[in-house]
Amino acid sequence: MAELEQRIAAPGFWDQPTEARPVVERLKAIKDRITEWESLRKRLDDFKELTDLLRADGDAALEAELRDDVAGYARHLGRYELRTYMDGERDAANAILTIHPGAGGTESQDWADMLYRMYLRWVERSGFNARLIDYQEGEEAGIKGATLEVRGEYAYGFLRSEVGVHRLVRISPFDFNQRRHTSFASIFVYPEVEAAGEVALRDEDLRIDTYRASGAGGQHVNKTESAVRVTHVPTGIVVQCQAERSQHRNREMALTVLKARLYHLQEEEERKKTAALAAGKREIAWGSQIRSYVLHPYTMVKDHRTGHEVGNAQGVLDGDLDGFIEAWLRSRGKESERP
Repeated sequence: MAELEQRIAAPGFWDQPTEARPVVERLKAIKDRITEWESLRKRLDDFKELTDLLRADGDAALEAELRDDVAGYARHLGRYELRTYMDGERDAANAILTIHPGAGGTESQDWADMLYRMYLRWVERSGFNARLIDYQEGEEAGIKGATLEVRGEYAYGFLRSEVGVHRLVRISPFDFNQRRHTSFASIFVYPEVEAAGEVALRDEDLRIDTYRASGAGGQHVNKTESAVRVTHVPTGIVVQCQAERSQHRNREMALTVLKARLYHLQEEEERKKTAALAAGKREIAWGSQIRSYVLHPYTMVKDHRTGHEVGNAQGVLDGDLDGFIEAWLRSRGKESERP
């Protein structure tokens, strides 16, 4: 922290605001973490005093209240510990999460829709907020793709664990013969880039098309060309947004997603992590999955990176992902501690 404070105090630091902003944000995150730790230590001292009081008078109501408070404190402490593993420059940022079905038509599109629901449930359980950016319905069932903005402190740090291919094994509801099918879908997560100067978008590099939103109805459809598709010509990245009725808002959100993807691409190039980038965009098929969800002939969800698994597959699909995220974060923490 002292080093960061010295950098901020150095002459000319603010002459380059684009480079200065991440340093200031990093220092603020460290200070916030220290403040929270001091608050946790104070609460622990309070618990000790209440415990001494409880031993003295044996108040049953006080005991029940203390048990509830300690349980809440333990959850808070666990969450705090996980954030100590999130030391990336963008871990504290909002996240942009995209879902794409693999090959397999309706089967994979339905699986992608199940994942979409799973992440919405996780967002709700975790106290974050989600905003739909793009949602493309499948022709028969499921989705062809979806993009969510997840807002909240450390949203990106938590959701980074979900990047990769997710595999589902089940008896297909679309197969008249009730055979077992395997489906794939991919998840990718980008940190939201807030500062306009961090990613330069030149008008001549953008191709912007408008069209009518697609789907069966409801919030995803309207009668005007409000949906927006933005193509970044130099990289070939295509982003689209059709969640809002306003073409202006859809254009704004599409550019937000494009900036996030370009920032990520720049990071990978600067750090020469082309191998990691390729791994994140591997073929959505056999042998590349990070996690398997089995609904038949038994129920189980297993993460192939950490070995963490649970038998309550339905609970996971209802948004109970904390165990998998925690295992991944702890695994990353142990790797960083190795000499």
